[in-house]
Amino acid sequence: MDAMLNLTEPLKRYFGFETFKGDQEAIIRNVLAGRDTFVLMPTGGGKSLCYQLPSLLMEGTAIVISPLIALMKNQVDAIRAVCGDDGVAHYLNSSLNKGAIDMVKSDILHGKTKLLYVAPESLTKDENVDFLRNVKISFYAIDEAHCISEWGHDFRPEYRRIRPIINEIGAAPVIALTATATDKVRGDIKKNLGMTDAKEFKSSFNRPNLYYEVRNKTKNVDKDIIRFIKQRPGKSGIIYALSRKRVEELAEILRANDINARAYHAGMDSATRSQTQDDFIMERIDVIVATIAFGMGIDKPDVRFVIHYDIPKSLEGYYQETGRAGRDGGEGLCITYYTYKDLQKLEKFMEGKPVAEQDIGRQLLSETAAYAESSVCRRKFLLHYFGEEYHEENCGNCDNCLHPKKKVEAKNQLKELLEVVQAVKENFKADYIIDVLVGKETDEVIAHKHADLDCFGCGDEHEEKFWNAVIRQALIAGYLEKEIENYGILKLTAKGRKFMKKPESFMVSEDNEFEDDDEEVVSRSGGGTGVTDPALFNALLDLRKKMSKNLNVPPYVIFQDPSLEAMATMYPVSIEELQNIPGVGAGKAKRYGKEFCDLIRQHCEEYEIERPEDLRVRTVANKSKLKVSIIQSIDRKVALDDIASAKGIDFNELLDEIEAIVYSGTKLNIDYFLDEAMDEDHLLDIYDYFKESETDSLAVAMDELGDDYTEEEVRLVRIKFISEMAN
Repeated sequence: MDAMLNLTEPLKRYFGFETFKGDQEAIIRNVLAGRDTFVLMPTGGGKSLCYQLPSLLMEGTAIVISPLIALMKNQVDAIRAVCGDDGVAHYLNSSLNKGAIDMVKSDILHGKTKLLYVAPESLTKDENVDFLRNVKISFYAIDEAHCISEWGHDFRPEYRRIRPIINEIGAAPVIALTATATDKVRGDIKKNLGMTDAKEFKSSFNRPNLYYEVRNKTKNVDKDIIRFIKQRPGKSGIIYALSRKRVEELAEILRANDINARAYHAGMDSATRSQTQDDFIMERIDVIVATIAFGMGIDKPDVRFVIHYDIPKSLEGYYQETGRAGRDGGEGLCITYYTYKDLQKLEKFMEGKPVAEQDIGRQLLSETAAYAESSVCRRKFLLHYFGEEYHEENCGNCDNCLHPKKKVEAKNQLKELLEVVQAVKENFKADYIIDVLVGKETDEVIAHKHADLDCFGCGDEHEEKFWNAVIRQALIAGYLEKEIENYGILKLTAKGRKFMKKPESFMVSEDNEFEDDDEEVVSRSGGGTGVTDPALFNALLDLRKKMSKNLNVPPYVIFQDPSLEAMATMYPVSIEELQNIPGVGAGKAKRYGKEFCDLIRQHCEEYEIERPEDLRVRTVANKSKLKVSIIQSIDRKVALDDIASAKGIDFNELLDEIEAIVYSGTKLNIDYFLDEAMDEDHLLDIYDYFKESETDSLAVAMDELGDDYTEEEVRLVRIKFISEMAN
């Protein structure tokens, strides 16, 4: 192929572009010259053009191997549209019947087809291998090439068979393309495809238009997501969650709150998936909720936000999924919810897998955790992970840069860290290094005799959390690196050795705090509650205290803390809006609501707060029938144990339901049951206790009341008390 061939003419003729992006032209010339080519280009960088254009210019048919059946159809349609010929591009995968397959083969044999998209599973079928042996192949393009590597985020064993199959079909140049690959994955791909001499083209991974933020994942995550989407009406977005069940539930909750959302995962039939995808592209749907595990081949340029409901299993997966936002260069908001519990859950999923696979999985998870917890620039962290240096100190477009943490001098601590790495012969991972630093005598440390080292325990004045931050920031600053072959082992760099001889200033910022949401710690500062507006929350607490004094009822009888938290987040200003707050039924809203609404309205005016318009967070009404049925049974004075039997639930579950009913403001009279089932003195003692108590906590009540009373009795009387005093 003539090296001086003018490529801008066919680029304009077929694709309508005046100029190439980045390395596109150099990549295409390399392919046209018949050389193996390795392309590392971020999502949205224009990878597909790198094999589509040369296929149209070369003799024969190009084979494109891609794992995404959904994307194949889109790309084939696009090529057919630009060429005005249906025969020019085809795909072969499990979605085609025999008649369709025969038509594809006929077009190929007649020389009409320049591009054939094949799923790796289809490529390995004997009848396809036999057929392709008789076809003139211009080159092989392996898309999503990271699937070859066990260290890639979407490893597929069938990708390992691509090279032997290529050898069977017939040799031709190979172009491997991926949007995410660390040095380790890159080496794996080239070795496995037998293309170690390939010319490599690596584009920058920096996507300046993407905003990265990690949020603490609390119980209010659904509300937070609803509020976020409601503030961006009509904008397209993708939400990733870990399980199909969660995807279905979340899509349903969003729809219940008037958000046009649909679920999308591998368990759905292909017709539904295709329809959902088309609806998203055609903007009949605003939001897609999808499983992380399922690669969505959605090539939509104006996705405005990508939300990770659960932390992804690897930073490569995270980068590729967030990369679906803002491909047109416009706004792209990438919000991730993180809690350490999710990490533990993912680790648990690995149990039972081969040990080597578990090790890889844990290493990848630790990188994701480091990204979430680190307070350094998110962009800098991501680019460093992909082997690219980012020299800006503040990118101005991530949460850590917009709200930087205070930095402290850690020159001495870095020196201690590097000395420990050197003392253990640069042969261990971060966790082990920290054990030596803080002086933790683990079995492994004792076995290696590292408790005898002079530097053992030299960093015991700091916690493990601090040392984690120092290690992460030392890696980014280039004092340490991770070994590529035995990934995760910390090695000193030339810069690190130089520092040990002549230390210089090294500033670190502490990692971000991610509180567990088990105990809702409510402090007067509003800390730990997850409320948006601590000042309003404190004002609501004061109002509740005042009213409790005037009405002579405990504060929790008026509204419980979670209800006040929700008010300080959602700003209800009318009785109707107040009823959408969890734990506030019509009765409570009517009885106590006016003063709370007045206070919230006044607060919004004073601080010029823009309330989320018409924010009604409705839960999906899956249990409402049960609740209605329980209320009707109690009205008919059916014994509570009989109600439980009739509903097929145990007695404690029934009490859970009844508590939810009375706490939201509905009055229930269970005296008929208490008179039969309870000792009168016990009943009066427990009732009097709740009258005096500052809290309705069951644990505190059991502690105060002593062993004479059962938990069941206390719960039953608490229901009577709340119903009479609050509703």
